[in-house]
Order: sequence, then structure tokens, then C-alpha cells
Amino acid sequence: MLWISIKILLLLWAVNLSPPVLAFIFDLKWNLPLDLGRCFIDGKPLLGPHKTIRGFLGGITTAALLGILLGFPLWIGFLTGILSMLGDLVSSFIKRRLNQPSGKIVPGLDQLFEGLFPFIILGPFFSLGKYQTIFLFAAFSFGAYLGSLFLKEILLARPFEFHNRPLRTRTRFREWRACQMANHPLHAFVNFEHAIYYHFGMKTIFRLLGIYEKGKVNALEIQLCNLAFYFKDLPSAFENYTILFIADLHLDGLDGLTERLQEIVKGVPVDLCILGGDFRTELYGSFSKALSRIEHLVKEINAKDGIYAILGNHDCLEMIMPMQKQGVTFLVNDAEAVERDNEQIWIVGVDDSHYYHAHDLEKSFSTVPKGAFTIFASHSPDVYKEAAMYNSRLYLCGHTHAGQIQLPHIGPVFTHCKVPRRFCLGTWKYHGMSGYTSSGAGVSGIPVRFGCRGEVVHITLKRDQSIFEQRGDRKSGIQNLRLPVSPFHRNS
Repeated sequence: MLWISIKILLLLWAVNLSPPVLAFIFDLKWNLPLDLGRCFIDGKPLLGPHKTIRGFLGGITTAALLGILLGFPLWIGFLTGILSMLGDLVSSFIKRRLNQPSGKIVPGLDQLFEGLFPFIILGPFFSLGKYQTIFLFAAFSFGAYLGSLFLKEILLARPFEFHNRPLRTRTRFREWRACQMANHPLHAFVNFEHAIYYHFGMKTIFRLLGIYEKGKVNALEIQLCNLAFYFKDLPSAFENYTILFIADLHLDGLDGLTERLQEIVKGVPVDLCILGGDFRTELYGSFSKALSRIEHLVKEINAKDGIYAILGNHDCLEMIMPMQKQGVTFLVNDAEAVERDNEQIWIVGVDDSHYYHAHDLEKSFSTVPKGAFTIFASHSPDVYKEAAMYNSRLYLCGHTHAGQIQLPHIGPVFTHCKVPRRFCLGTWKYHGMSGYTSSGAGVSGIPVRFGCRGEVVHITLKRDQSIFEQRGDRKSGIQNLRLPVSPFHRNS
């Protein structure tokens, strides 16, 4: 009978857990509210947006399939799922009548009907006694309550007041494991796959090959890359406007990197600086060392119109406030205008689109006047199509590290990007929009480079009609000219 009790609890907990698991897997897909947004005769929501058709059917399906695996008849699992889900709906209906917002935890009421209704079938079928039923209901309620606390207080809770990412289960779970657990002793276990792959696997291979130290030396051979971009519609006041673009800094991953970047930037006065995200090296853990080194770096940047920054997939929202105190302005799905002689260009920055999927171009461009000249900054090239739809003139990004390891005649081994390879390195064009994907300044995973070099990018904006007349390119009105660059960019 003990084994039967354990099976029953596993079945009930699985049904209770299935809706949030499906929400984590599918995010916003197929999340149509079960009540279709309708209200009851009292004018209050019937059930609320958290009760979806996906969750209801998922709970029933989970019960039916798991019931078979546990050795129960199909009809027992099926009816258990239906009764459990119906009980959950009854609780939601009562909570709406009590003016409790959808998603709020109400201990006892949340578990009452969902836990009791299934015993209408389970009790007679398994000949459960009164006390055994009470014990199983209490055990289910306790476990379900702990699960709801984890969901509500961690996966669907704003970790701090300044949290402008969408509150989605998957996004919050990634933030929790990468950022909120930064100082927790278990953070390495939660993120163990990254540590095993890079620090144990890849690093060991390079050491055995005897090239690990050479790779570290290569990683510090950072170049200053000079670029000129020509635009037919560039406001005349911004002729020869200069931008310093530094992507993928990863300052805490390699000793000597910060000092090398300081040496480069302090001799390059510019009008504007854009930091392209990924300020720390690891995907998880503490970022205090990275913040300290960033502070030393920004002190050497001489940018007349300020320093702007965007977030990368290695970054945490908690890094924004300390960096803003250092003089850095963050663009998190936001835009800022730069003015010269009553003319403007707009700098538009989006949140990470690669890992957190928190980018929002509609919000980013909401304050940008129609027809304005815009420079679009994203950590990765993933959203190049959307950026072109908003008529961005120049797209600046990084993330790929130029592969960090390139093979002769082949190029990057990995780019960690799903876009076509022509968007993963160097200059490119798409539907009249110019773009540049930087090889980045720092290194990630393991602190080595082979076949490519890190870079700091110096960009000059130019307006020259004669260039376009010579080319006959009246459709896009844009040309990119590269000044001295590293050999590994020539085929980009």
C-alpha cells in the first residue's frame, strides 16, 4: 500500500506541475485562456489568464500517460487528470469572486479542490481509508504549495524594482540560474554543463595539444580596426562623426585584457562610444570582478557625447545600476537622440535576443521620429531582418567572436549564431541597411584565440554623394569602406 500511495502522489504532483512546465517549454505559444477572456455575471473574470487551454489539456494528457507508466488503467489516469484540472478551475473561479488576482498564491484554497476531487475515483478504486486519504491529500497540498512558491517567488517574480524584461517563466529561470544565484554555493551545480564543456573538456584538449598558452597570448593581441561607412541620408552636421564600438568585453576572463583595452582607447578620442554587451566571461556566477574592470576601462574612454551600452547574453540586469554610476547609459529596448546643430541621429539599443529573447524592437523604436537616421545596436546579429524593417541605417553587433577559433580556408568553427555566415563577421548589407559584426575584444568559454584577433572598432560616418554616383547604387544609398583591417576579415 505504501508503493500505491507514492504512485498516487507522483501522479497528482505531475498533473499539478504540468501547466507551468508547458508554459516554460512553449512560452507564449498556445496559451489561449480557457475562459477566452470572458467575465462572469458579476463582471469579474471567469477564471483569469493563467488558466489556459494548453495547461488544462496538458494536465489531463500528463495524467493519462503517466498513469499507464505507473501501472494504472488508462481510464484511472484520464479521470484523475480531468478531476484534478476541474478542481483547479473551481479554485480559480472562487479566487476571482474573492477579488484575488490571477496567479496569486492562496494557501489551502489553491490545493483544496485540485487535491480532493481526484479521490472521488482514486479512493474507491484503491480502497483507500479515511486517514490514508487525509494523509495523501495533506502530502499533495504541501508539495504543491512548495512548487507554487518556487514558481511565484522565483520564476514569475521581479527580482528587483528595475526589471524591464517580460515576466516569462523561461526568461526568469535563466535569470535566476545565471544572475540571482550568482553568490549561491550551488550556482556551479545548477550550471554544471558549461563548466564541464569548457573548463574541463575544451581547456584540457588545448593543454594536451600544447597550444593553450599560445592561445592566451593570441587573445591579447587586440587591434584597432578603422571603418568608414558612407550614407546618402546622413545629416550634414554628422559628417565625419566618430563612434568607438567595443563588443564582447568579457573583462574578467583574461588578465591583461583590461590594460590592453585601456592602452587602445585612451589614444582614440571619439564623439560617441557604444559598448556591445557581454561584460563578464561566465554565463553565471559573480560579476563583481567584471564591474571593477569596466570601471577602470570607461575612465580611459574619451567620448564627447557619452558612452552607451547594451546587454549581452552573459549579462545581468543587476549590472545596469552600478555601470550607470560609472557614466554609462544603457539602452534596454530604448533609444536616445544625439544632436548637432539642430540635427539628430538616434542610437537604438535592444535587450539580448540570443539567450533571454528579451528584445523588443517595437518598444525600442517607439520614440524615434519617422525617417530619422538610426544606428541600431544589438548584442548579436539575430534580429537583422526586424531592424531593416524599422529602416535602421547601421546595425552594430558582436557575439560571434569571429568564431574565436578559425581554421585555414574554412573560417570559424562555431559562431553560436543561427543567421547566415555572411552576417557573422565583418561588414555586410541587407535591404539597404549596413551592418558590422565585430570579432569582439574579449574571449569566452576558454581564454584563447586561433586564426583571428580581437578588436576595438573605430567608425567614421560620412556623407559623400559622389561615391554613390560612381557606383550607381541609388537603391540603398549606402556604401561601406574598410580601412586597415586584420586579414581574417577580408572574406567577410
